[in-house]
Amino acid sequence: MLKLYIGNKNYSSWSMRPWVLLKQAGIPFEEVGVRFDSFAPDSRFKNTVNALTPTGKVPVLVDGDLVVWDTLAIAEYVAEQFPDKILWPRDPAHRARARSVCAEMHSGFVGLRSHCPMNIEASLAATGALIWRDQAAVRADVARLIAMWQELLSAHGGPLLFGNFTIADAYFAPVCTRLKTYALPLPAAIAAYVARICELPGVKAWMDAALAENDFLDFEEPYRLAR
Repeated sequence: MLKLYIGNKNYSSWSMRPWVLLKQAGIPFEEVGVRFDSFAPDSRFKNTVNALTPTGKVPVLVDGDLVVWDTLAIAEYVAEQFPDKILWPRDPAHRARARSVCAEMHSGFVGLRSHCPMNIEASLAATGALIWRDQAAVRADVARLIAMWQELLSAHGGPLLFGNFTIADAYFAPVCTRLKTYALPLPAAIAAYVARICELPGVKAWMDAALAENDFLDFEEPYRLAR
């Protein structure tokens, strides 16, 4: 059975992506949580993950003797191992587009990721309003998301980015939680897509587990002193 090493569900956006992908696709796997005690070289987190991968980061997928790290590499491996799940669109052009938007997420949206760290449990509308006012990079990232999602939803008829659930939706699921946490302004159609993503069984299972963690980590919480 596949084994997936992840960080805290409330905070670890990169861990969320492959976990949601596997869960929503109905692929059996064993979850191994590695708590974010700290990211210091001698932390338990680093000692555990460094034994698996040279990057010292989660997520990490283990399949027998094979270790796969990096979220996009994990997604590609899972898609190849389970072709019947159709995790990428069937059409070659649509598949190339789906890979393109995942790669854009993988390397971009730095403003949104930096100023609005994932925090599923929190409700930070007032903080989000200040971020929206002061951070042009966040406004630019959200504008790009809106344009991208509107185009894809229109082209493929919804309800998800490429019609049915794909890796692209799993990739943007943590972004949807950020938009909710910080109550960033969205057009009605995009807000509806965010709501649909958050109601997917795989996404909802992750979010429910994040709420149940009750594990406040001050180094992951730039806007709060306590939970």
